[in-house]
This record gives sequence, C-alpha cells and structure tokens, in this order.
Amino acid sequence: MSMTAWQTWQDSPWGRLRYAVAGTNLARHLGGAFLRVLDLGGGDGLDSVGLAAAGHDVTIVDRDTDMLAAARERAGAAGAPVTLVQADVAALPHLSPFDVVLCHNVIPYVSDVQATLRVAVDLLRAGGLLSVMSLNRHSAPLVAAIREVDPVAALAALDTAQSHTATFDTAITLHTAEDIGATLTELGCAVDGHYGIRSFCDYITDDERKHDPTFFADLERLELAVTDREPYKHVARMFQLIARRA
Repeated sequence: MSMTAWQTWQDSPWGRLRYAVAGTNLARHLGGAFLRVLDLGGGDGLDSVGLAAAGHDVTIVDRDTDMLAAARERAGAAGAPVTLVQADVAALPHLSPFDVVLCHNVIPYVSDVQATLRVAVDLLRAGGLLSVMSLNRHSAPLVAAIREVDPVAALAALDTAQSHTATFDTAITLHTAEDIGATLTELGCAVDGHYGIRSFCDYITDDERKHDPTFFADLERLELAVTDREPYKHVARMFQLIARRA
C-alpha cells in the first residue's frame, strides 16, 4: 500500500473517527503528568505525534522506513520532536521503561499475540498504561451481513478468526476484547477500560453521506457517546483496552 493511499484512508471519515475516538479514550487515563510514551508499530505517528505536541516524550517504533519518514515529517510539521526507531516489535533494541505504551492495530498481524503483548508489558514501568487496539471479531458477521448483504459470509464469519484486510491486502487474525483482556490479566495487567471504536459508522452503508461535515459531526458525537456503553462497545468495528501494569 502506498503512503498516499494510507494517508487518504486516515483522512476518510472512518479513519478520522478511529483516531479521534482512540485518542479521546486514552486521554481519560493519562492525567496531567509529563510521560514517556512508546508507540509500537506506530507507523506515521498519527496516534502519538499529538502526544509529543502536548509535551510528552514520544518514541515511535516501526519496521517500515516509509512510515517512519512520514512520522518524521508529521512531527516536524507539528513542531513536536519524537524519537524514531526502525525495528520489528519482535526484535526491539534495548529500551528503558515507559509510562505509556500504545499497541494499536498490531496484534491482527502477528502469529503470537501473547508474545507481542508480553513485549509491550515488559516495556512498561510498574503502574504504567498499555493501550491495545484491534479489529473486533464480533463485528465481522455484522459487516458481512449489513454492509456486504451476504448472510452466507456472515454465517461463516461466526466460526472463524481469520479475515482479510483490503487496506493492506493481507490476511489477518481477528480477536475479541474478552480474549485479549484475559491475556493481559495473565501478563500481570489490570484492565481499566474497555472501549468500542466505530460502533455505528461501519454499519451505515451510505459512505458518501459521512463526508458531509454536519453529518460527520453528529456521527462523531454519537460514537464518542457510546464508546464505553453497553452493549455497543461489544459490536464496534474495533475495540480498545486500556490496562495498567501491576
């Protein structure tokens, strides 16, 4: 996928909602202290450059040089210095503990989720925060039935965790917040927050209307209102867990 195509996706209504809701959820837990933040698989830095602009010490790790170049450009435009590290999450150089670790949209692409999350937890200081975001397996049958109008595919999606992302044209594994929360507990973390991202957006089939500024503003308010509400967060297109290392 080209950088232009990726940034076009980020600028789309569904891309903007993904970042806006995730950032708002994280902000609930940060407090006002100066923090050392690690963005694992941080790509072009859209999740974390804003934190650097707010005065936090941000390190972005990604294996893709084009993504890191875009992160450098984004940080420069924001006047927000960041540290960039080219590395795979599974083969990181030595890094001292952080106050906050972001692991957003990483686990669908790895074969050993527990090992990846262990890396993230090990990079946290005691009491530090971990934000994990991933596509939600519970949403897959709904997407197939409602957006694709394909009940056969929806039925099949009930019993598989395997899927495909058109964004990067690759196979991925879907997870649930319940399963990832249990893994985080095994790794010595307490889950402080379970949020849903895009609880309604992906089930509204009129994508053109989402580009209308008034409609988008109304949709964003709705998404923010239900991000932590039952039962909506369980069927959102993505889930976000905020956990604290014991």
